[in-house]
Amino acid sequence: MRTMLQRNIRDRIMEVLLVVSTILVLLPLVIIIVHVIVNGIGALNWDFFTQELGSPSRAMQGRPTGLVHTILGTMVVDFMALMIAVPIGMGAGIMLSEYPDHKLNPPLRILNDTLNGMPAILKGLLAFVLIVKPMGTFSGLAGGVALSFVMLPIVARTTESSLMSIPWSIREAGLAIGLPRWRVVLSTVMPAAKTGLVTGILIAFARAAGEAAPLLFTSFGNNYLPNHWLGMILGPADTLPQRLYSLAISPYSHWHTMGWAAAIVLLAFVMFTFITARLATRQKSG
Repeated sequence: MRTMLQRNIRDRIMEVLLVVSTILVLLPLVIIIVHVIVNGIGALNWDFFTQELGSPSRAMQGRPTGLVHTILGTMVVDFMALMIAVPIGMGAGIMLSEYPDHKLNPPLRILNDTLNGMPAILKGLLAFVLIVKPMGTFSGLAGGVALSFVMLPIVARTTESSLMSIPWSIREAGLAIGLPRWRVVLSTVMPAAKTGLVTGILIAFARAAGEAAPLLFTSFGNNYLPNHWLGMILGPADTLPQRLYSLAISPYSHWHTMGWAAAIVLLAFVMFTFITARLATRQKSG
């Protein structure tokens, strides 16, 4: 009886310690979210989502300013990065998982690990050399390539781990009915690992969406909405992380408030992506 009482007391102590640890982990995040909302909520109005930023004199004269070009630029650059990173990253992950003895796998794994460990600003410099220098101008395309370097190793690694979690008996069943290896992977293994693949893509997307350093040397930023939609791809494009940084270091208090508001939009964007990934994972366990 006494031993049982001691076990219950230890269980309660451990439970309290776990709750305290969880609160300590969540507390900094809650403080950041509250601080961002308190400082930026005042700038979130209709003009913020419909007007462009323009020159500093525009805000000083009391004319309406906003970040519509920044929000649109973020969507364009992130979408291009997704279109580049997903097929290449998934191809690399399939190669590593389904053809483990292939002679290309050792250098492929080294390249993936190197890209994963490379600082984000160096990925921006790599895109600068590959895209900006040949084109002779900063562009949304260069920003998309830089962010794809952030997504690629995450997509490749999650694809590899997701496919490896599928039992080999599924592959053997496909091969037993005469399907070629590539057909088994595409029509049997990948659908079975669909939830893990989607979750990995969303996590990579959310990670890249918050990066500012790779965009400083590539998309560069723009205070105005281009006259043509191609201007965001072939010319300088504004993005939320890069604009947040430039607003934060500006000497104008009005722009500082807009920077906090941009942080709210970016935070909501990233949280929405992570919640979507979490819901996808929960569906798998259900």
